[in-house]
Amino acid sequence: MSESINETYEETPQSAMQDILDRQRKAYLAEGVVSTATRVDRLERAIQVVKKHQKTFVEAMTQDFGHRSEHQSMFTDIASSVGPLRHAQQHLKNWQKKEKRKVSPGILALLGARAWIEYQPLGVVGVISPWNFPVNLTFAPLAGILSAGNRCMIKPSEYTPATSAAMAAGFAEEFNDDEIAVVTGGPQTGADFSGLAFDHLLFTGATSVAKHVMRAASENLVPVTLELGGKSPVIFSAKAEMDTSTAALMAGKTLNAGQICLAPDYVFVPRERMGEFVESSKRAVAKMFPSLLDNPDYTSVVNDRHYQRINGYLDEARERGVEVVEINPANEDFRQQSAHKIPPTLVIDPPEDSAIMQEEIFGPVMPIKPYDDLSEAVDYINAHDRPLGLYYFGNDKQETEQVLNKTTSGGVTLNDVIMHISQENLPFGGVGPSGMGAYHGEDGFRTFSHAKSVFRQATFNPAEKLGLRPPYSEKLLNIVKGQMK
Repeated sequence: MSESINETYEETPQSAMQDILDRQRKAYLAEGVVSTATRVDRLERAIQVVKKHQKTFVEAMTQDFGHRSEHQSMFTDIASSVGPLRHAQQHLKNWQKKEKRKVSPGILALLGARAWIEYQPLGVVGVISPWNFPVNLTFAPLAGILSAGNRCMIKPSEYTPATSAAMAAGFAEEFNDDEIAVVTGGPQTGADFSGLAFDHLLFTGATSVAKHVMRAASENLVPVTLELGGKSPVIFSAKAEMDTSTAALMAGKTLNAGQICLAPDYVFVPRERMGEFVESSKRAVAKMFPSLLDNPDYTSVVNDRHYQRINGYLDEARERGVEVVEINPANEDFRQQSAHKIPPTLVIDPPEDSAIMQEEIFGPVMPIKPYDDLSEAVDYINAHDRPLGLYYFGNDKQETEQVLNKTTSGGVTLNDVIMHISQENLPFGGVGPSGMGAYHGEDGFRTFSHAKSVFRQATFNPAEKLGLRPPYSEKLLNIVKGQMK
């Protein structure tokens, strides 16, 4: 796969993207009220794009990654795209209902005044989707965007060009480009896309890039939802059941070769159980992957740039005398391979100033830090950027409450990793450097809707009788005094 973005893509001119945006906004305004039937139909057509082109999408992802588990792709990108869209179809009517609110002061309600919230489309939503789950993170947001009645422009990643091209062709078969349009290109296209005057912009990707996206969006005061990442910590309780816990942890860490925004990034393990943890992790990996190089279930790092970056972390650790445990069940030689596979690797208590402890790893490599008291782990987590995910293994109720109440993260999974993202009835999003805003399920519908407040005055308006209109008198002062009690 070519490492040169510009060789893979031609940039899309800003004028062409602006033209699409203008046509989408014009079509949105001309449509007027977006009926429930129209929304359901658009969701259905998005589902059909995924189902009809699933084989093409899977093959494209394998091509883009050098090697990607086809079974994994079917689970994480195909089925996990259809699920949110179908969920939105099934719950749309309930989400759309007007939300009644209490009228104040109460006398207005008695006279017939009413208050409520109506959820209406924002208009045109921009989506910048990433390379790690290129299909899922393009289609899953459409559950909220389309159910809310919006139109959409999508800029997929230049790092997965075959997948981006396949999605563009699939959408074009089912949607006019004034409904959904895909624009392809490299960094300049992405920068220009970020600067368009959308009604909302969703970006999924690196925190460093998000700063540029947010800055560009601010020029037009475009509200943003940022789904980022960071270093998601794991805490093993002193009483955690080791084998079942490491099995869940290593399954999550090796999924997509660790290239997941929610991947467990580093693990706190009780000092006295460090050796037990390492040996249990080795057994867990060997059970899932007796071999790695030619194993169709084990995914490659996406390209040489990221392959070199991750190996650079390991080289630095070794140079500094840190113990590095490569889990390689078949003792294979990874120096000669057609893809960019890296075996699951544990880095034992690296220095705090090492790159592997400072940067998001985004690969199958994981630092392990010993602790003597749970408060050490909690204090460490709180001294760093708030993570997208946090994971605790153990069944101690007091410890669980301590972790939940004394840390802040985008979301938490207990006794597993990553899985809270699969819950359509839970909002998904980060906090601070790990993101801004949330979506999924009803929360996605709300994010991509405008909550419009409506107040209908009573047939008899008591303002004059209550002294709320000039000339003012003691009546008004008495009301003021009442409100200040």
